[in-house]
Amino acid sequence: MITPPELTTTTEQATASIHLVIPAREMGRYMDPAIQEIIKVITEQGVSITGPMFSYHHRRPSDTFEFEIGFPVSKTVKEEGRVKNSTLPAVKVARAVYQGQYEHLGEAWGELQRWVRERKLSESGRFYECYLNNPDEVNDPKDYRTELNWVIG
Repeated sequence: MITPPELTTTTEQATASIHLVIPAREMGRYMDPAIQEIIKVITEQGVSITGPMFSYHHRRPSDTFEFEIGFPVSKTVKEEGRVKNSTLPAVKVARAVYQGQYEHLGEAWGELQRWVRERKLSESGRFYECYLNNPDEVNDPKDYRTELNWVIG
């Protein structure tokens, strides 16, 4: 279900994002409007998107998700509405790529969590996903590719 996990250290990336705390069952309802809001601010300001869209989770999900959704950008944006400047931090992560429907991401995360725990790596409770392809440009959801990053330490 996921590629063989690897340990890597990321580099800090400037981002434009929206911080959300939403009911776990209503992810779709809140994500699409937030994505469109971020894209609008970025494009109106002539800022370049430099990498894939991400969702950075600040804690493990419960009945709510607390996360930032956004895009890496070439420079800071003039903050507008809910769109704020942020960063994807330089951290050590366990990384794997999942290919398939978003509905099965929980199972993919479970696989990566087992890999981390088998190696007795410290868990911060933070993790993030990078969406490596655009669902609007992929014909079949089984071809969606999502990079999973489990923050270590």
